[in-house]
Amino acid sequence: MKNYNKYLNMGKTTILIVALMLTSMVSFGQNAIDKLEDKENVTSFILNQKMFRMLATMGMNVEDSKDKEYVNMVNNITGLKVFTAGDEVTSKDITNTVTNYIKSSKLDELMRFKDGDKNVKFYVKEGKDENHVKELVMFMTGMNELVDGEDIKINGKDFKFETIVISLTGEIDLRQVSKITSKMDIPGGDQLKKAGEKKQ
Repeated sequence: MKNYNKYLNMGKTTILIVALMLTSMVSFGQNAIDKLEDKENVTSFILNQKMFRMLATMGMNVEDSKDKEYVNMVNNITGLKVFTAGDEVTSKDITNTVTNYIKSSKLDELMRFKDGDKNVKFYVKEGKDENHVKELVMFMTGMNELVDGEDIKINGKDFKFETIVISLTGEIDLRQVSKITSKMDIPGGDQLKKAGEKKQ
């Protein structure tokens, strides 16, 4: 009986340790990107599942067969987070946060490209097949030309440093992502569209 209690207590201890490890891992994965919201000079835009679904399907006929796949994907999106910053110091801080998050969450690079003075990278967490992912992260940093105002002058033109991070979670069909940018005015939406175009 003593041996039984001994092994029972050992089992409980092991389960507790594993549970704490898993909780720490999950918490870090969730908070690494989320903590950008609390950083100074970072603008955030966060939609929960219900609000995202409402905005992404606004004005659509959910019974229309043409839009059915898109609507099905939208219903499986659990959240959208967008973080932007307009200075180089904050951008470096964001870069460190995103880099650590990508490593800890074991995201794979989907694609990267250069668009003018902007560098854009996409990272994903594997889904049920090659067309679906559980998470899509877009990280863009670079210069945007200004119409008015002045930040940095390059060849006589005014430019502003800009960094954008987009995190989309849920069951995401990459072939339908470009439709999200058509329906919603998301910062960095033109670049986000390219992730979907890659799968077309």
